[in-house]
Amino acid sequence: MKDIDKYRGCMLGGAVGDALGYAVEFIDDEHIFRKFGENGITEYELNCNGKAEISDDTQMSLFTADGLLIGTTRGMMRGIMGSYQSYIALCYKDWLKTQTADELGFEAPEYSWLNNIPDMNHSRAPGRTCISYLMHNNLGSVNEPKNNSKGCGGVMRVAPIGLYLGGRSVDDTEVDMIGAETAALTHGHDLGFIPAAALVHIINAVSHSNIALIEAVEKAKSAVANEFSNTKHITDMVNLIDKAIALSKEEYNDLDAIRELGQGWVAEETLAIAIYCALKYSDDFEKAIIASVNHSGDSDSTGAVTGNILGAYLGTKSIPDKYLEDLELRDTIIELADDLYNDCQMSEYGEYRDPIWIRKYIEHSYPHNTGKE
Repeated sequence: MKDIDKYRGCMLGGAVGDALGYAVEFIDDEHIFRKFGENGITEYELNCNGKAEISDDTQMSLFTADGLLIGTTRGMMRGIMGSYQSYIALCYKDWLKTQTADELGFEAPEYSWLNNIPDMNHSRAPGRTCISYLMHNNLGSVNEPKNNSKGCGGVMRVAPIGLYLGGRSVDDTEVDMIGAETAALTHGHDLGFIPAAALVHIINAVSHSNIALIEAVEKAKSAVANEFSNTKHITDMVNLIDKAIALSKEEYNDLDAIRELGQGWVAEETLAIAIYCALKYSDDFEKAIIASVNHSGDSDSTGAVTGNILGAYLGTKSIPDKYLEDLELRDTIIELADDLYNDCQMSEYGEYRDPIWIRKYIEHSYPHNTGKE
């Protein structure tokens, strides 16, 4: 079951949580509530152009989506393709260029048309692990990790995998593993990539069925417990998910509950906080997002993952207009969501050709020819 409103909801929801939280990332909760009032930050902090800026979380999620579509397009048009994570890795290399564009100027994209969008070419507090390891030619994998990092940079970017591959009827376990492998490109600790597998499982479930969110979370927990049973820290992951579920059922103050789960700087805490907020406010996107960013931790990442989950679960219709109107790159985010939904309609031997799709996912010259090819 494919629902374009859920595809858009997942991608926009993640960006909304990211943009709301980005304004208070690195600020402790005491200062947040002192500045914004007893409810914390509830409205965007707009830049000089009147936009709510996204961070590296949304940027990398968009490049993840691009990599998925490049891989499928290559397979459809050439009859052969590598792993999805290999194409995502190539797009992350192009994302890396955007983080130096403010100082060095735009660089021609090798794979991703997203580099051609001026507003994408800004450094937005990128994670040090992502930056340092994407400079390497030989990236990591689940079986051959390149470091011992479990930072949240692996989990915050993978939601499009569950959204897209679930719609292609890929086996759930394979989808989970592609999520894990994508995180493991840069984050080699088992708690750096297991949360990514759990997140894509949740996104896959809620965006392609009418399953209850709590059931999706429980199934994701069981799935990763089985898929990663031989990893050192799987019990820690399962226990933290259980704790998030239990806290969501109690009359806890949100800030106190989040403190029980951590701060979100590491992947398992990011996922746990997002699960808590999404479950507690499973029918109210705004309340969930506000809870997810008002704490002394990685507010943009916890907001982004919460937004991905509830956006996929409730759809775009659940997101208040005030969070969509001034969202940076809103139209590009919708465009990527629609491409994930519509998918590549061309084939190697078919007559149909989509010139815009070709410019995006083959020629990387969209939305205009920059003259840099």
